[in-house]
Amino acid sequence: QVSLVESGGGLVQAGGSLRLSCVVSGRALTSYGMGWFRQPPGEEREFVAGITSTGSSTNYADSVKDRFFIFRDVSKNTVYLQMDSLKPEDTAVYYCARSYTLSAYRSTNNYATWGQGTRVTVSS
Repeated sequence: QVSLVESGGGLVQAGGSLRLSCVVSGRALTSYGMGWFRQPPGEEREFVAGITSTGSSTNYADSVKDRFFIFRDVSKNTVYLQMDSLKPEDTAVYYCARSYTLSAYRSTNNYATWGQGTRVTVSS
């Protein structure tokens, strides 16, 4: 049984930074791709960033490219999302997810397990 627990959300001013963490239990992080998604108020869940099982490849939504950075610490079985230059439109509940495969595609349909989410609020 794989479980994911996110943390690190909070309230931050525009231009600030946050680092989200996702601790993976039940399976090694190197067994599958991982993704970060977010769901703004009243909107659908959307892809933010993904990292493959080897950690050698990452991909980002255009809206966060060059501001957000996904990385992992295999020794801690943890995936991170470093978020810099935050904007009010980044306000959302952020979820990490485990892919069905070694890759980290953009569709929510490709993910088997989800965390409970952590809320990020960016004030202007």
